[in-house]
Amino acid sequence: MPETKYKKTEDFNEWYNEIVELADLCDKRYPIKGMNVWRPYGWKVMNHIDRLIREQMDATNHQEVSFPLLIPESSFQKEADHIEGFGSEVYWITHAGANKLEERWLLRPTSETAMYPMFSLWIRSHTDLPLKTYQIVNTFRYETKQTRAFIRVREIHFFEAHTCHVDFEDAEQQIREDKEIAGRLLKKLCLPYLFCKRPDWDKFAGAHYTISIDVLMPSFRTLQLGSIHQYRDNFSKPYEISYETETGKHVYCHQTTYGMSERILGALIGIHGDNKGLVIPPEVAPIQVVIIPIIFKGKEGPVMKACEVIEKELADAGLRVHLDAREITPGNKYYDWELKGVPLRIEIGPKDVEKKAVVIVRRDTSEKHSISQKEAKQQVLSQLDTIAATLYANAQKLLDEHVYRLQTAEEVQEKKGIIELPWCGTEDCALEIENLLDGNTLGEPVEDTTTKASACPVCGKPAKTWMRYAKTY
Repeated sequence: MPETKYKKTEDFNEWYNEIVELADLCDKRYPIKGMNVWRPYGWKVMNHIDRLIREQMDATNHQEVSFPLLIPESSFQKEADHIEGFGSEVYWITHAGANKLEERWLLRPTSETAMYPMFSLWIRSHTDLPLKTYQIVNTFRYETKQTRAFIRVREIHFFEAHTCHVDFEDAEQQIREDKEIAGRLLKKLCLPYLFCKRPDWDKFAGAHYTISIDVLMPSFRTLQLGSIHQYRDNFSKPYEISYETETGKHVYCHQTTYGMSERILGALIGIHGDNKGLVIPPEVAPIQVVIIPIIFKGKEGPVMKACEVIEKELADAGLRVHLDAREITPGNKYYDWELKGVPLRIEIGPKDVEKKAVVIVRRDTSEKHSISQKEAKQQVLSQLDTIAATLYANAQKLLDEHVYRLQTAEEVQEKKGIIELPWCGTEDCALEIENLLDGNTLGEPVEDTTTKASACPVCGKPAKTWMRYAKTY
């Protein structure tokens, strides 16, 4: 089978760009840089990711909402840190037709300043809490760095959950739930990840603290898929989101947010794909099984009938299955569906019909097996589970083998991936390590806050924790 011009292990970035184009995921030729057109196949994958997000949100009693795209400047101006954090990335609207607006509007970079004035109207009593909402929308940020499909764009397909709580501890419980939700979602997407508590100088604008959700790409750079934020009452005070307690006292709410972007799709492409194209986890594959009839003249009828029987059986089992009856060679069909990452292929030819058998081929390993038609449904279901487990295990291996916990900066040498070093807690020392490694500060490990390190490698003072560093997208 033909392979990509660029090889994943030799030039990851060019391989990635080539795969995005060949697999018809999006079209980057729209006349505004960084605002790409979703092609049907890419949009189907994203919709399946959105479906999983909605399932997780609905199961945890979040209610879906949809807020307007435009935010008045007066609402945006209420939170000073937020303005500073997003001010340089905002798209402003100044005119409606030929008329200059009395007040400027902006395209949402994120939705706090759109949603919170409404929350202040919705919440009156402690009985209105917790308020747990989410929406899946597009956000807009003026990205000035080099754009890359799904990874660094100016119009971002975005999921965001916003919650309000009676106090800090109830909001902390929401943070714990968000981490569990992220874990369940990313397991279905076969994406191992790390939670990192961002340093104060790099947390979300207006947050009390931020936890990032990071994956390691095969380029050995990390990609931040999303984040979880604890706001305390930093937003509820300027937006006057308060409630009346059982004793009649008025108290400001504590708030959280949890968001993830289309970068999830970028991670799927980069981590699972190979030199033949995409390898899509079964849970979000638009087509989970493709059936290829191997046609010989005079034996078309029995082969097509066998294919149709298998197609119906798998469809009835709830699988997304496609019978490719195009009049092109089987080899061309194999190439097309391997490029698009369909997890499992079934081949049926005249000899298979005679033996009452089918051939199944895994996309991730190219393993081929002949099985009886009676076993087809059960074998397909089993193979899809195995494919998902294999994809996850391979990605976990990549992550595990490229996280290095070291005591001194000198130990780094030529190591590629995520470096953990002792940290004294000061910004200057972390930034010094950034310069030394030519990387970025990811944050403290959330899952491991203990330290056996003796000293910060920069200042020599006792280390308080570990700090993670990596080259990032």
